[in-house]
Parts: sequence; structure tokens; C-alpha cells
Amino acid sequence: MTVTESPSLYQARPDLLQGRVIVVTGAGDGLGKAAALAFARHGATVVLLGRTLAKLEAVYDEIEAAGHPQPAIFPINFEGAAPQDYEQLRTALANEFGRVDGLLHNAAELGGRTPVDTYSLSDWNKVMQVNVTAPFLLTRALLPLLRQSADGRIVFTGSGVGRRGRAYWGAYAVSKGATETLMQVLADELEATPIRVNSLNPGPVRTDMRATAYPAEDPATVTAPEAIMNLYLFLLGPDSRDWHGRQLDAQGAPSGAGD
Repeated sequence: MTVTESPSLYQARPDLLQGRVIVVTGAGDGLGKAAALAFARHGATVVLLGRTLAKLEAVYDEIEAAGHPQPAIFPINFEGAAPQDYEQLRTALANEFGRVDGLLHNAAELGGRTPVDTYSLSDWNKVMQVNVTAPFLLTRALLPLLRQSADGRIVFTGSGVGRRGRAYWGAYAVSKGATETLMQVLADELEATPIRVNSLNPGPVRTDMRATAYPAEDPATVTAPEAIMNLYLFLLGPDSRDWHGRQLDAQGAPSGAGD
């Protein structure tokens, strides 16, 4: 299917990602888990990154039990990972696969929901480390392997508050603004390559982060992660070759923390 103006209507063919190696951060639950399962279901070999080994193993088992391509697990704590940890990951992926075809930046830290004048410096540093520095280090480490792909993809997870800041969203909003800028810088640098770089704001989605941000909200009224996987499949697959440097919204207009 050729998509021009309505990727939200995209319907992925069953073998869309056959033979592709796709790295997913925060793959243990929420959007990351849903994306990993969707990519595997459409033929990808998924590399599961996250800090909780038990959660990653559960996703691994679910993929394997369904008969999809055998995934790989690389536990990593983005809050404390050093540059050499990312280099070790690159070496392991290079030895195992020789290339990377897709990278989904999904892992994120919410931080405090307080005014700036009472915002904790430790919270600020943690959010910036996980949401900005870690994606930078991971992207930098994996770019040589993405360049080995004939059709590489990088997708950053955006947020409405990253495009227009709102009161009490603190470091999260600032970090998501930085995410969008990093995407744009990278897209410009990679314009002449086969690597396509975009961001996707998932909008309100039923995840643990959403429940933390909106504790009074009824989860049944929020979109399930599985319901927006068509856009993830589009952006990580071959049909998005003409989409580059775009800021997409999975559910219409941007709104709050949708990670």
C-alpha cells in the first residue's frame, strides 16, 4: 500500500517487516511491548531493550510461543548506562546481525508534576538522562549499523507537551521538546541516506506512565496501545520511505503525556 496523506489508515501486510532487525527500547511493557509484538508478528527480528529482565523475558517468551522470529534481549538501565555500555550493545548487535534496520525510541521517564520553582534537581537530571541523553547515545552507537541497512528507520516518541509546553510538566515537557529537535537535526543530517527519521506522538494511551500522570482517569476510556500499532508499523517499514523529518500524531491533535 502506498501512503501519502493518511498513514493513520495504513494496513500492514503480514510480511511487512520480514527479515528486518528492529531495536525497541522500553520493550518490557506498555507501548514498547505492544510495538515489539506487532513487529515480530509482521516478521521482524526484535531486539528487546529495557531495565527489567523479567519483563523482557516475558515478552521474549510470548514472541517465541507465537512462532515469530526469535528475538534478542539486552537489559540496559538508561538512567545509569555509560557510553561504553552502548558501545558494547553495538558490538553485540554487529556480531549477531551485522546491521540494524530500525530503532524505536520508546523508553521514557515522567518525573515530577510540579511547578518549576519546586522541581527537584535529581528528578530533572533523571528525566533528561533517560529521555534525551540515552536516546542520543543509543542513536550515536547504532548509526553505523543502521547505515549497513538498505532501508533504515529511526522513530522517536514525541508528546503534545513537547511541542507546546504546559504548566507542571517540567522536565518531561522540556525533554520531549529536545526529542523533537534531535529528530529534526538527525533527519537533516541523514537526508541524503536511505535512513528515514520521524517522531510519533502516541497521544493518550493506556500505559503505566499515563496512569501515573492522570491517576483519576478511568483506564477504560483511554486507547489501548495495540490500537495505534498501524502507525508504528508504517514508520518502521518500507512504505514510509517518502516520510522523513515528520512529526506525526497517532490520535489527531497533540494532547498531554501520551507515552
